[in-house]
Amino acid sequence: MLCCALFGGATACGGDGSDAGASASPTASAEAQKFAKTRFVANAGLAAGATYQWIVKPYREGKFKKGAEGRTFALVKAGLAGTFAYNRLKAATANAKADPLLSKAVAPLTAGIESLKELGTKLRSGQASAADVGAFESVINGVKEAGRSAGATVTDRIPTTSQLGG
Repeated sequence: MLCCALFGGATACGGDGSDAGASASPTASAEAQKFAKTRFVANAGLAAGATYQWIVKPYREGKFKKGAEGRTFALVKAGLAGTFAYNRLKAATANAKADPLLSKAVAPLTAGIESLKELGTKLRSGQASAADVGAFESVINGVKEAGRSAGATVTDRIPTTSQLGG
């Protein structure tokens, strides 16, 4: 009798698995899209903040020029910021894929984001040019505009130094 009860309970609880692949409810899909936009905004904002704070601003102030005071430190930070920004932009692109409108807006920027892959190293070694810095700024502005057009406004968020390092 105990055996029958256990067997009956196991089949009642386990079911036949027909609902295992059930699709998510529309609410779950809307929630996923909302969180995708939120994560996109956070990642793109960190990339934008790092780029402006540690690449664009120091470059405009002349901190990357030979003989500039604090040049080595500025270049190291710029290199870390470049690598960090590239990483966050890749994450933002992945987040955008979960939202149809955002995905379409960001898709044309993937080649530009990929072109930034080696710029962190160039910045760290002091070999970055005005064009390299401009490329970072241009890609960031494109991502911000894509977000804005899809209803996901990106604002600069400056990451901490510890976030840059890993």
